[in-house]
Amino acid sequence: MSDLEIAPYSGALGAEIFGVDVSQELSNSAATAIRQAFLDHKVIFFRDQTLSPPAQRRFATLFGEPEIYPFIKGFDDAPEVIEILKTEDDQKNFGGSWHSDTSYMPEPALGTVLHAIETPDAGGDTLFANTAAAYDALSDGMKRIVNGLVGVNSSENGYAGGRARAMANLNGMSGAFNKAAEVFESEHPVARTHPDTGRISLYLNKSHTVRFKDMTAAESRPLIDYLTDHIIRPEFTCRFRWRPGSIAVWDNRTTLHFAVNDYPGKRRRMNRVVLKGDRPR
Repeated sequence: MSDLEIAPYSGALGAEIFGVDVSQELSNSAATAIRQAFLDHKVIFFRDQTLSPPAQRRFATLFGEPEIYPFIKGFDDAPEVIEILKTEDDQKNFGGSWHSDTSYMPEPALGTVLHAIETPDAGGDTLFANTAAAYDALSDGMKRIVNGLVGVNSSENGYAGGRARAMANLNGMSGAFNKAAEVFESEHPVARTHPDTGRISLYLNKSHTVRFKDMTAAESRPLIDYLTDHIIRPEFTCRFRWRPGSIAVWDNRTTLHFAVNDYPGKRRRMNRVVLKGDRPR
């Protein structure tokens, strides 16, 4: 514990943690400090870590229960861990829009643990946004509106012919996607209360939120656009530059993230595990 250092990463959110090898069993004090940093800072970062898929799954249990992602086949020895690969020939990337992981599920992912295996020499950063700070900055009148809204979220939003089929067309993901994966649609409050901190966060995104309950998509779109553009204002965001061995752990209940697709002709390979969540309230 004496070597553990937690340093804020930006004014909006994020902390970088030094002095720990997460492939090893952590002391109770170190584990407690890391879990608290996750709640306090919403996304935490580690550098120069070496994790096999089973070791990544084991580390992920520090924050919650790893679960199977329905659209991608995991590793044989760690089925909860999936590989996300963009090859030199791929034009599109995985996660290239602002979103919260699996917000279309009845019980969306609590968090995500992403480990960088191969990274381009430049580009391929991930942006994060603090959706609690974004909610706090709304006017009282807008908060009253938002507090009464329920978002309808779909796994198929933006994917012509289905999410699994479209993503399977990526060269790096060929054969990894479950083309028969189920279609998910779920309703969640747009003003979500965090079960551990009690803070309210905006819980919607352009990738998955198609409309508000009891409203048409056309009626909903202007407010969805306003709120999601508000969330990603610079003062609510940070940008993480990856290198091999980097790890990011983020809280999907109170953040959005965006994988920047600015490295044409280069490879980016990551291993990811999501954590079982609960029904938003």
